[in-house]
Amino acid sequence: MTRIRVGKRGVIVIPADIRRKLGIEEGMTLELEVKHNTLILKVHDLWIDLRKRGEKLKVNLEKAEREVDKEEELWLKRVR
Repeated sequence: MTRIRVGKRGVIVIPADIRRKLGIEEGMTLELEVKHNTLILKVHDLWIDLRKRGEKLKVNLEKAEREVDKEEELWLKRVR
């Protein structure tokens, strides 16, 4: 078990070896849960969430690329 100290304004520092082990990087969001007298921090990976959402989507890439190309052509005509 690792002991840490609570600093000013309730700030705690997660030791570097634990951050590396869990893949925690600056700017990441962690989920904090309180159960009875226990704090639980969970790593929240936005990319994993987005991939899961994306797997549910049904997209025809060729059609999407054609639509993007068409919109790009229209935009280029307007700005010229």
